[in-house]
Amino acid sequence: MARKRQKAIRRTTGKGGNYRPTKSGAGMTRKGIAAHRRANPGSKLKGAVTGKVKKGSKAAKRRKSYCARSLGQLKRSSAKTRNNPNSRIRQARRRWKC
Repeated sequence: MARKRQKAIRRTTGKGGNYRPTKSGAGMTRKGIAAHRRANPGSKLKGAVTGKVKKGSKAAKRRKSYCARSLGQLKRSSAKTRNNPNSRIRQARRRWKC
């Protein structure tokens, strides 16, 4: 009896190469941002503000805005996600220094 050879199925971890794994802070990678910009001409998508910034600078305002939006997401998420320190939203907020 001859066995059929099965083709190897490539499995991804869910988000693909365009997103950072949860353990390294969630959010998009530079490669992911570049891919998004190619797919959406005129896009103004930018990466996370992770460094030290001057008060009142554009980057500081972006961070403040993101932190406010993500807090709303966190509040609306399930209790399981909200209380899990390793959830994607919590990790992203930590990466943005919220």
